[in-house]
Amino acid sequence: METCLKGSDRKSLRAAALGVLLLVALVLTGCEDRAPQDFLNHPIGETAKEADRLWDIVFAIAVVIFVLVEAVLVFAVVKFRRRPGREAAQFHGNTRLEIVLTLIPALLLAGLAVPMVSTLFAAAEEQQGALQIRVVGKQFWWEYEYMDSGVVTANELHIPTGTPIRLVIEGDPNDVIHSYWAPRLFGKQDVVPGRTNFINMEAPKPGTYWGQCTEYCGLSHANMRLRVVAQDPDEFEDWLALQEEPAAEPTSGAAAEGQKLFLENACAGCHAIQGTDAAARVGPDLTHLAGRSTFAGAMFETNEQNLVKWVTDAPGVKPGVKMPSFRGQLTSEEVESIVAYLLTLE
Repeated sequence: METCLKGSDRKSLRAAALGVLLLVALVLTGCEDRAPQDFLNHPIGETAKEADRLWDIVFAIAVVIFVLVEAVLVFAVVKFRRRPGREAAQFHGNTRLEIVLTLIPALLLAGLAVPMVSTLFAAAEEQQGALQIRVVGKQFWWEYEYMDSGVVTANELHIPTGTPIRLVIEGDPNDVIHSYWAPRLFGKQDVVPGRTNFINMEAPKPGTYWGQCTEYCGLSHANMRLRVVAQDPDEFEDWLALQEEPAAEPTSGAAAEGQKLFLENACAGCHAIQGTDAAARVGPDLTHLAGRSTFAGAMFETNEQNLVKWVTDAPGVKPGVKMPSFRGQLTSEEVESIVAYLLTLE
């Protein structure tokens, strides 16, 4: 029996040690300073800062309530523990106590509603002179349309610093619900099919800010990422002017053969490339694909190796995507020619 007890004690100690290690690991992950999507540290956009201030208020109140409730609970457990000859007091039918227990949380919620509602209305108010960009969520990528210029791109949102930005968030009627979020710049906003929502934001300094879809939308939900690239106004204007230009026309070599294959095969039935006959809007606009640092929902770095894998078998590298596999339909030489063409689209 003594041996069994000692063995049981050892198991308990190991379980306790494991629990402590897991708790320490969880705490340490919260201390990571380089986490690109950490919304608790270093919010930079004013909208994100407002949400962070609201979080601070709610969290502080929640901590106070938690401590008070637990203190009262421990006090009641100790003071009114079971003893011989004692019967627990009953409060059933105590109208005064029930009113008090109802009013306290109701007043707390009413008080919290004031900063919450004011923050929500302030975040939705349109600012004068804001740059308007339409955002459409699709499985599993983002389409951006700069509404003043008509420029259409995907996955990487370029914005000028120090300029109010108004995102017009639309859900594709033939798609599923998504949620748009770049935590250091703004809070989450649902992307609902057939509905329009709005996000106001402003980036005070240049940088690349990561985000992603935060509403489960299918097999590659976790791979539906996004990048917001904040640039100096002059640099942004140069970028926008480049996006307005049609795609470069290859004249010879593998790239010219790749363009021919692209336009003759199913590629042109889903994608648009300005300056060619490809004008579909099912998949991302590829006019300046090579000028983007990532593709496929900001999941892969834009380079020859990744593009070959993608063109050959997109569902094999990103489950659930609507782009079909061309394995067995295109030869490796044809795939390489198409990729050579795509890499000219800067």
